[in-house]
Amino acid sequence: QVQLVESGGGLVLPGGSLRLSCAASGSIYSIGAVGWYRQAPGKQRELVASISTSGSTNYADFVKGRFTISRDVAKNTVYLQMNSLKPEDTAVYSCNAAIRTDSSPRYYSYWGQGTRVTVSS
Repeated sequence: QVQLVESGGGLVLPGGSLRLSCAASGSIYSIGAVGWYRQAPGKQRELVASISTSGSTNYADFVKGRFTISRDVAKNTVYLQMNSLKPEDTAVYSCNAAIRTDSSPRYYSYWGQGTRVTVSS
């Protein structure tokens, strides 16, 4: 079994920073692309940022210049550094990872349970 566990959410003032972590554990052979998503109340889930196995990154326009995604391969962990947070960043943030559980080339998609981020004064 594979588990993804997010952490690092919380309440922060506008303009503040948080660093989210997405840690994978279990029967992991290798991890492919990983994405951070968010879902605000009453809204659809949207992609925030993603990182490939080569380390190339992609960001939604609404976080460019403020958020940074990175990965620590040795720790099977992906981070989302969020700076200059705005009230509209308030949402549940979840990570999704493509993971190989054995030497076969097939990747499986896994989701974490999410971590809540609230930006408010």
